[in-house]
Amino acid sequence: MTSEKESQNQPITSNSTTPWWLKIWQQQKENIKVVGIALFLSLFIRILIAEPRYIPSDSMMPTLKVGDRLVIEKVSYNFHPPVTGDIIVFEPPQQLQRYGYDKNQAFIKRIIGLPGDIIKIEHGIVSINEQPLAENYIAEPPEYALPTSVKIPKDKYFVMGDNRNNSNDSHVWGFLPRKNIIGRAIFRFWPYQRLGPV
Repeated sequence: MTSEKESQNQPITSNSTTPWWLKIWQQQKENIKVVGIALFLSLFIRILIAEPRYIPSDSMMPTLKVGDRLVIEKVSYNFHPPVTGDIIVFEPPQQLQRYGYDKNQAFIKRIIGLPGDIIKIEHGIVSINEQPLAENYIAEPPEYALPTSVKIPKDKYFVMGDNRNNSNDSHVWGFLPRKNIIGRAIFRFWPYQRLGPV
């Protein structure tokens, strides 16, 4: 019979037949949990709160340049409707999908007209409800016209690129349904030289 002291000094042997991969799992379980939670939070934030977006074209020049990276927030429109001047990201409406654009291909434009507004474009001036818009953000005045006043339907918006003469927007394909809006551009995080709110 061995004493308690002797038994404490004897090496511990294991007859366990636990597979190696299960041992690794047990050792790494906490790390895997942390990574899993981080992935879940990342997906949750991206789907419901905010997401990064990349500007692939010059349709929003000079406000946004090719290669700019933005944060798009998705929460505020749950509490108030979009307003004139907001820069929004949206899924292409049916008109664009018929032209061959993929449903998941996002567009970015500025809201110019709200539901119920009357819009007119003539002589390089955009007018809303017979009032010319002051647009110090555009590249140049539009070289096209909508000479007949058009009323924007309920739950739809009139959107335009700041680069008016190089933008595939509402003057080409019509009104944007509210349901297609993904979110609002709020912050440019790249390039760092132009870091700041949009």
